[in-house]
Amino acid sequence: MVNKDYCISSYLAFRFIERDDMDFYPGMHHRNISLLPDSERILVGSADEIGASIEEQLRQFEGKKKGILLSGGMDSAIVASYMNGGEAYTFRFLGGDFQKEELSRAEYFANYYHLNLHYVEISWETVERHVDACMKAKCAPVHSIEPQILQAALQAKNDGVEILFIGDGSDYVFGGMDMLLSRDWDFDEFVARYYSINPNDVLKNPVDMAYPFEPFRLPDNKIDFWGFMQGLMTLESYNSYYNAFSVAGMPYYDPYSHLKMSVPIDLKRIRNGESKYLIRELMAKRYPGVQIPDKNPMPRPVDKYFENWEGPHRDEFLENLDMSKFTGNQKWQLWCVERFMNMYEGNNVKMK
Repeated sequence: MVNKDYCISSYLAFRFIERDDMDFYPGMHHRNISLLPDSERILVGSADEIGASIEEQLRQFEGKKKGILLSGGMDSAIVASYMNGGEAYTFRFLGGDFQKEELSRAEYFANYYHLNLHYVEISWETVERHVDACMKAKCAPVHSIEPQILQAALQAKNDGVEILFIGDGSDYVFGGMDMLLSRDWDFDEFVARYYSINPNDVLKNPVDMAYPFEPFRLPDNKIDFWGFMQGLMTLESYNSYYNAFSVAGMPYYDPYSHLKMSVPIDLKRIRNGESKYLIRELMAKRYPGVQIPDKNPMPRPVDKYFENWEGPHRDEFLENLDMSKFTGNQKWQLWCVERFMNMYEGNNVKMK
């Protein structure tokens, strides 16, 4: 079904089109990936069990030339420690001036386990060069990480890498979203907090996006936020990686996405400052004496990219949006959805 208003609203709210039966334009169809069923996941309840499972999973790739997207965080560093050598690809932005501490940690992790470190140089020109291919493949506007993942995947492919590892799924399995897990939310508060951009704030014809939350509504206007996050949030992230790697034609593997906690997650520990406490414990074992790094999303200097952007001009958007109220990531979404519509419709610019 073609429903452009729905697709714009869904992308702005969730950073992807939640319904498989909705598309922007005739002749195109996006399709979300299917999450691995719980029945096929490996149950783990301790740091040692997580490590043993990662080690076992990586054995299936023996004999292949291996690589990893290596950040300065725990998740990819742990996977790297089980690779027994290979290639590591680390994003470097703005000539290395952006998030230098993240870059320094990645360099240390690669050296610690004897990986060949390659820098993936990312600039705004890199983003513009790849964003259209990502959008055409997805039949939708994309997450801001996708063009840079595509660049890294193409670089690894050119180096002869046959399988590229990532560590994205750890947050969704082991409690990495500490801000969302920080308290028990009222239903309406959580919906407002979770939206990336509330469609009502920017669109002339917004579509209500509260419906995915309704199955998780609890008595007394509460919400099963952990249950919700296991579905829509995970799906959004996994779709972004899948799309970028598919465009590059690069096989990839995330060992964390194959795991499931065998015991309930300890929210008390997370709320006391121990997000991903089992991953922290495993990190300390794999890198003894190394300070546990803070949790950071995949780096991308979107605030720098869009610091002087005036905002969208198409007729779908409200007039005179105050761009100072939007973060760099939110500006990316507004820019990206406008660029996507311009690709297929031309410049439908409102009259001033």
